[in-house]
Amino acid sequence: MERIKEVASFPRHTIREKRSKKGRKVRLIPAISSSLLTLALADLKGTLAFLISSISTLADRFDFKSKKKKRRGFYRVRMLWIMRFSGFFSAAMVMIVLSPSLQSFPPAEAIRSSHLDDVLRFSGQIPSADRFSFRKASTFRNAAECGRRALGKRGVCDPSLVHVAITLDVEYLRGSIAAVHSILQHSMCPESVFFHFLVSDTGLETLVRSTFPEVKFKVYYFDPEIVKSLISTSVRQALEQPLNYARNYLADLLEPCVRRVIYLDSDLVVVDDISKLWTTSLGKKTIGAPEYCHANFTKYFTEGFWSNRKFSGTFIGRNPCYFNTGVMVMDLVKWRRFGYTKRIERWMEIQKSGRIYELGSLPPFLLVFAGHVAPIEHRWNQHGLGGDNVRGSCRDLHAGPVSLLHWSGSGKPWLRLDAKQSCPLDALWAPYDLYGNSS
Repeated sequence: MERIKEVASFPRHTIREKRSKKGRKVRLIPAISSSLLTLALADLKGTLAFLISSISTLADRFDFKSKKKKRRGFYRVRMLWIMRFSGFFSAAMVMIVLSPSLQSFPPAEAIRSSHLDDVLRFSGQIPSADRFSFRKASTFRNAAECGRRALGKRGVCDPSLVHVAITLDVEYLRGSIAAVHSILQHSMCPESVFFHFLVSDTGLETLVRSTFPEVKFKVYYFDPEIVKSLISTSVRQALEQPLNYARNYLADLLEPCVRRVIYLDSDLVVVDDISKLWTTSLGKKTIGAPEYCHANFTKYFTEGFWSNRKFSGTFIGRNPCYFNTGVMVMDLVKWRRFGYTKRIERWMEIQKSGRIYELGSLPPFLLVFAGHVAPIEHRWNQHGLGGDNVRGSCRDLHAGPVSLLHWSGSGKPWLRLDAKQSCPLDALWAPYDLYGNSS
């Protein structure tokens, strides 16, 4: 709790307008469960009514009717009983499947992202952009030492801008909006931050503009067909989504004048000035990220990979370390010059022909860059707060200072908070959540 209080008390270098009262939040999963609960209760009510009717019918069997009529009435009642019981049993099973409180799984597993996918697919209600409503964010202005800035004639090519790239997709949209909100709140010069949003769905630009009317941004469409044929199955369905691979193509998607960009995942919040990360020196390296050399690097690839000298030999002389691709500073000039997109695609092609790894978009990055990464302070990626890729269990902060909190793993704070099964650190994400209507 001491670490939570410490992080929550970080200063915010912004001038904000007066906020309107917080509106009631719309909760997708509880709404689905509530509807099904109503159906189940209605079915139960009908069953009880039928029970009373059936008892009356059985009582009538003891009058002086013919034996033939009695037998026919008995079979009719028995068949109706079977049909009623089947309907009630089906409704009860639906409740058990969708209600975490009735499951035998631990709470975090019951609300992991793959469970969300199953619920939405079962109910036929796939979320779309028009189902979301976000409150308008406060206006964030530069501190006195930054000066006021307007986007001049050079636009996105202005060399003084800080460039941040984030994906926007329906399932993680709430997290992306919170990430942007956190960056603006803690930036000393928020008007100097330019956001590059990568999308595969149309209609999101209007939503972002209504939420952040003063923010400088541009939306880039990423065609899923570019990478679909290269994606192989992973340990979690969310890792197989085409937009998860858009980071591989930033050098092609962004304007040639954009020489450097910070790539951020959608399940994080920044609690420090983003310009500090922006000014990190990469030296001669193409990307920079916090490295974790104590991690067991061999587990990121299959036994077949390590037993094949042609594959495993790629790490000879490189001293590779694990790094998380959810927070990276990327030199796009070097990336374009050395054609790293093609190198990543080549490893993905090899994976399709013979399985050499299990974890989505991470292993190709490790194959190309591990051992050639400019180290960045660990404070810029306190990752793993979403637990592992199966159970999504609660995690604590790593030792040391904190500049960025990252809910990598299957447990996402917005899902856990809505389900009232949150982890302690999820409370640090909640202040940046803009989901819901204004009152």
